[in-house]
Amino acid sequence: MKLFNKQKREDVSLPAVQTVSRSSLFPFSELERYTPLMNGETRMYAALREAVPVVDAALDKIVRLVGSFSVECKNKNVEKRINDFLRNVKAGGCLIGIDSFLNVYLNQLLTYGTAVGEIVLTGDGKSIYSLLNVPLKKVEFAFDKNGIDTLIYICDGIGQRKLLPFQQLMLVSALNPQPGKLCGESVLKGLPFVSSILLKIFNSIGSNWERVGNVRFAVTYRPTGDGDRAMSKQRAAAIAEEWSKAMRDTQKVSDFVSVGDVSVKVIGADNQILDSEVPVRQMLEQIVAKLSIPPFLLGLNWSTTERMSSQQADILTSELEYFRRLLEGAVRRICDMWLRLEGVEESYQIVWNNINLQDETELASARLNRAQAMKIEQELEADNFE
Repeated sequence: MKLFNKQKREDVSLPAVQTVSRSSLFPFSELERYTPLMNGETRMYAALREAVPVVDAALDKIVRLVGSFSVECKNKNVEKRINDFLRNVKAGGCLIGIDSFLNVYLNQLLTYGTAVGEIVLTGDGKSIYSLLNVPLKKVEFAFDKNGIDTLIYICDGIGQRKLLPFQQLMLVSALNPQPGKLCGESVLKGLPFVSSILLKIFNSIGSNWERVGNVRFAVTYRPTGDGDRAMSKQRAAAIAEEWSKAMRDTQKVSDFVSVGDVSVKVIGADNQILDSEVPVRQMLEQIVAKLSIPPFLLGLNWSTTERMSSQQADILTSELEYFRRLLEGAVRRICDMWLRLEGVEESYQIVWNNINLQDETELASARLNRAQAMKIEQELEADNFE
């Protein structure tokens, strides 16, 4: 007698994604799948950092303020080994340590909205040799056939794409990607227009000061009689020669002497240079608001109160914690790969350092208040029990 009757097995399949387009009337729809990472917009962001020092300084400060971290495990031996690996792993070129790798990675993420890295294994594939930051111009993204997963392609100089064989070794982070998009958005989005106005102001100030600083003169000769008019051409040439001689002799004081009605005026001395303080500050306020950096950290001495500075520091702390969460995904990929290659199955926790000493003080004060509250509650419970 059969204990279990065989039943026809039903074919159970997972439902497909409903909101992903599967077909297109475009005959070369395969080309629509690829997303280049280095386009004209990203090159503009790189030029923007170079042109506006405030933007470059703000992003560099964000990278430095994000800080470092350590890995904590229940097994202290594994904890020591993984932290030694993170401190000493090669990060490309002359850089060492995961902090160096993450600094470049976050800089790329903030500037372009997308950061790409690679875990490089040793020749035998048994350990991690290096962490490599990948230039965005070398890679392209594409959706997998399921419309969810991301595939990474390597691009050569002639437009040929090749699917990377080991996708699990690639690290990708995107900043605020739009629905249905593979690439993130740069924190500099929205700043090109404002920055272009700021650069026009700076350029006009430079041009005006070049004209004013290098003084130019207008020498005017007015003939007074018929004799002067007859000789006006010769006298004008003589005046021009003497004036040029006086201007060329810069080592000592030279006097210019002329006969007749001759006047000398500084070109542009009567024109007043426009005040640029107000429009420049308006543009800088827009830039600072977009980058979420307190003005005093950028050397902008705007009037502020102690309470306002404290609130700005709190907002900056929340921004830094957000960037830490973005980086934590790449850090976990690296740690998971190291544990698998070492043959270790161990849970761990990523512990970031406190952002500044003020955070340490506030945390200590909070722990003290909590301990005092617990002590008072215990005393009240003891009195009620008696």
